[in-house]
Amino acid sequence: MWVTTAVLLVALSGCGTPAPTVEATTTAAQTAPATTAPPSPAATLTPGTIPAPAQRAPEPADSPAAAPSTAAPQAVPTASPTAVPSAARSSAAAPRPEPAEYSDPSSLTVVVNKRRPLNPVDYFPSGLVLPSVPLAVQEPNALLRGETAAAVEDLFEAAANDGVGLTLVSGYRSYQDQVSTYAHWVAQNGGNTDAADRISARAGFSEHQTGLAFDVGQSDGACTLAPCFADTAAGQWMAANAHRFGFILRYPAGAEAVTGFSGEAWHYRYVGVDVAEAMRNDGAATLEEYFGLPAAPGY
Repeated sequence: MWVTTAVLLVALSGCGTPAPTVEATTTAAQTAPATTAPPSPAATLTPGTIPAPAQRAPEPADSPAAAPSTAAPQAVPTASPTAVPSAARSSAAAPRPEPAEYSDPSSLTVVVNKRRPLNPVDYFPSGLVLPSVPLAVQEPNALLRGETAAAVEDLFEAAANDGVGLTLVSGYRSYQDQVSTYAHWVAQNGGNTDAADRISARAGFSEHQTGLAFDVGQSDGACTLAPCFADTAAGQWMAANAHRFGFILRYPAGAEAVTGFSGEAWHYRYVGVDVAEAMRNDGAATLEEYFGLPAAPGY
């Protein structure tokens, strides 16, 4: 396990928790006061507070018709219409139900957005573990679900082999963390909830609460949780390779009308290799588009 030795002052993404600066040391990070979330199965680590100074400013929300036929119409024999039972007509018109896994918070393909809260809203994932990767945050705030943590370790190792240093900036957040986080960003925006909603998820609507999402940074701290992260070596490596390990960029720039959040080049979500590679091959930018779900620009 590595822990960064520099003091990292970061502004968390739409799901971060406001708190004082944290000084990471080479020894085990101090556990913050326990939240009201259910006990964690991962050793005795307790989700706590996360540093969240000034947030980056939100980004600005930025088939030919067939030709008419000239052929003369021809008479077509008519037949008496066949009656269709009303039950059959109703069944044919009914929309196809979505797979239950899209709403199951324990599923790798759960879709959480501004119109799809977690159920229950205070969901606590089982099997949280600490990935063995460089951290830029206290250990309790770097927890991830087991399969996600293993994929993060493989991803970080591959990046290091390519000469790119990554650091894990944030992992799991509890419901109570998110209550404080959202209130913080509302206050930071002078009580303007519309502005806060573009950069912070409300409690019960955060992907971080699933244990499947994490924020990534460059090991030297360049552009941490800032739009310019996309132009760093770490940001570019992630954009080109994350899908190979089952991750997708959850909030791409230019997709705010679908996701409801301004672009976050650092926020990655684990969906498994099959889905991640299929989305890339299909050119699908968001989970909503790939699964055929409604856009969620607002609550």
